Amino acid sequence: MMKEITRRKFIATSTLATGFALAVQPISAQVTATDAKGLVAGAVKIPVKDGEIPAYRAAPATGENFPIVLVIQEIFGVHEHIQDVTRRFAQLGYLAIAPELFIRQGDVTKLSSIDEIRPIVAKVPDAQVLSDLDATVKWAVKSAKGNANKLAITGFCWGGRITWLYAAHNPKVKAGVAWYGRLVGDATELQPKYPIDIASALTVPILGLYGGKDTGIPLDTVEQMRDHLKSSSSKSEIIVYPDAPHAFFADYRPSYREKDAKDGWKRLLAWFKQNGV
Repeated sequence: MMKEITRRKFIATSTLATGFALAVQPISAQVTATDAKGLVAGAVKIPVKDGEIPAYRAAPATGENFPIVLVIQEIFGVHEHIQDVTRRFAQLGYLAIAPELFIRQGDVTKLSSIDEIRPIVAKVPDAQVLSDLDATVKWAVKSAKGNANKLAITGFCWGGRITWLYAAHNPKVKAGVAWYGRLVGDATELQPKYPIDIASALTVPILGLYGGKDTGIPLDTVEQMRDHLKSSSSKSEIIVYPDAPHAFFADYRPSYREKDAKDGWKRLLAWFKQNGV
């Protein structure tokens, strides 16, 4: 079991994972590989309140004032798939950054069992995550040629839930896309709110992409979220792919559904453009 790192004396020294999540081996043959040609891509350190956290960033090698995309990990950490997603954005002219948001609680990329990963992720406070994302945005603007007025966020599974929450936390976000993030749940001290709790007050336009056969996110909760969004000013939308399971975008996993994943990516890019990112 990973040793916990005390927050008071926290300085993240671990390196970002270069491979895929150990907990989801073997890796699918359908993996997308985006090269770094023409990009600046690799590990960086983000200054945060109690030290530094590692992150992976990718951006065009030339130019400046890039639109910023925060890429929020699944529970498996910032492994090769998440890093590849940042490179996909960078090849399109974005500065994309995926911060390691669990690192204080443990390095999940080195664990081979989902049963070992879940207890670590459960210890991650939402307040810590939101603060770290604020710090990541600040770093992107000051140190990486990012445009503070063109900020977007996207996340997958655990990161899908965070996408909704961060958009409520930071109204400067121009657009977000949440991939199959949990919408309802029991409030705890560490996770006091879920997307459904912030939906009616949301001002940032979020596109939710969900699977009709996701056994972990019942369709009735998706419909509840849609109902709550009707009273918001955000003009958010939710798309459900009827035959898609959970994690249908994750091309390294058996859950991958190429048609739905490609349609979702196309919708994401259109959503960003439509909302000025």
